[in-house]
Amino acid sequence: MSETPPLALLAPGDPFPSPRQAWPAGSPAPGLVAAGGALDVATLRAAYASSLFPWYSAGEPILWWSPDPRMVLTVQNFRLHRSLRRAVQHFAANPACEIRFDSAFARVITACAQAPRRGQSGTWIGPDMRAAYLDLHRAGHAHSVETWIDGELAGGLYCVAIGRAVFGESMFTRAANGSKIALAALVAWCREHGLPLIDCQQNTGHLASLGAAEMPREQFLQALGRLVDQPAPPWRFEPVYWAHLLSTQSSPR
Repeated sequence: MSETPPLALLAPGDPFPSPRQAWPAGSPAPGLVAAGGALDVATLRAAYASSLFPWYSAGEPILWWSPDPRMVLTVQNFRLHRSLRRAVQHFAANPACEIRFDSAFARVITACAQAPRRGQSGTWIGPDMRAAYLDLHRAGHAHSVETWIDGELAGGLYCVAIGRAVFGESMFTRAANGSKIALAALVAWCREHGLPLIDCQQNTGHLASLGAAEMPREQFLQALGRLVDQPAPPWRFEPVYWAHLLSTQSSPR
């Protein structure tokens, strides 16, 4: 087994090391690239553009990750299972239901912070992370996809977008299928504008059931390099996107 390389320790403003220098499989923290730095807009944008994302708990320094393999949802492979198809059809036909982008970003990230992630006993979206992503949202690089029912926020997700690359972060639900409908809306929007993939960071059974699959980091880096410098489409959802999604999807059980 090869030795774990020294961990890069960053001061605010320092450039990131290559993601290829991440700690390997078999190390104490596979995919860990660096610690320290800052969470300002410029740093976060540079991190995502090079495949890194922050993930750490209270009391830890900022930790920057680039897993290998990477969990990625290729939007053409999204699985609209029969029960979710019915839920989307019902949602799309109901005048009291609406998808909104970016109308309640602060509420979405706060709701996401109330649920633990990746088996942790507490949230990873602490006050500093919420403040940082709110700044990133104001700068136009973080977005919320919101499921509204009868004027109430019923579920949603937030993501980061650099050019035509989309990085899913977290989701929440307060009604049946609330978060899944938001993800389906994001997939529909990506398909409509020709965005090929949504980064999901790490493997979970839930993501795999929706069509996400592992991709070698090198392949992900190559795809990312083609996408981040392209102009971003407008973050706006139109109801016609539902019809296009429903008309091109099969319905696996």
